[in-house]
Amino acid sequence: RVAYVDTGLTTVKLRAEDSCGRQHLITLKFNAKYPTEPPDCLVDFPVQFAISWMPQNSLADIYSQFLAALESLKPFWDALDELDGQTWVLEPEHPSRSATSRRIAIGNNVSVSVEVDPRHPNMLPECYFLGADHAVAPLRTKLNNNMHLWDPEISLLQNLKDVLEIDFPSRAVLEKSDFAQDCGICYAYRLEGCAPDQVCAEPRCGQPFHRACLQEWLQTLPTSRQSFNVIFGECPYCNK
Repeated sequence: RVAYVDTGLTTVKLRAEDSCGRQHLITLKFNAKYPTEPPDCLVDFPVQFAISWMPQNSLADIYSQFLAALESLKPFWDALDELDGQTWVLEPEHPSRSATSRRIAIGNNVSVSVEVDPRHPNMLPECYFLGADHAVAPLRTKLNNNMHLWDPEISLLQNLKDVLEIDFPSRAVLEKSDFAQDCGICYAYRLEGCAPDQVCAEPRCGQPFHRACLQEWLQTLPTSRQSFNVIFGECPYCNK
C-alpha cells in the first residue's frame, strides 16, 4: 500500500486499486498538530474528499474512507474510460482522474465537449458543439429533439449516440489526423495544450484555428470590426 515516504516522515503516499483495476494514490501530509488534526489528504478526485477524523483514529481509517470514495466514483470513471477507449478524445490530451470534461471528435472539424457530473455520470451532461454552424446546427437540433430519449440506465456513450443519432469515429478504424487538422495560422495542432476550437463558417472552407491565433490575426486586419467581445473579419484562407 505504501508508495512513498519522505525522510522526515511528513509526507506519505498510499496506493490503492479500485474494483476495476484502476490505480490511485492518496498523499498524506502531516503537520505538528497531528493527531489532534488529521493530515492533509491530496487525491485526484473530481469531487472534494472530506474525511471524518477524531484524534484516536489511525491512518487505516483514512485509507478505508479513501477506498469507499473510490468505489463511489466507479460509475463516473467507468463512463469516462469508455469515452476514452472508444472515441477520439481531442481534449484533454492526457486526462487526469479529476477531469470531468471531454471534447470528442464527431467528424471533420466538428466535435462536442461534454461536462459530466461525477455524482450522476449517466445523466444528460452539458454539451457544447464546436465547428462551423452549418455542421453543428443539425446536432443541436437532434439534441433538443431527443433529450427525452436519454436513459440513465444505459451508458453515457450509448446515450450520446442515441440522442445525437451518430456513430463517433472509431479509434480502431480512423487516425486522429483523419479529422483533427492543424491551425491555419500557426500550422500546429496544439497551442499551449489546446486544439483548434474555431472553424471558418464558409461550408467550402471549414479551416480550423486556435482562438488565440484567430483573435491576434483579426486584430491586425483593418477590415475587422468588433461588437462587444466578438471580432468579425475575413478568414485567412478563403477571405470570406
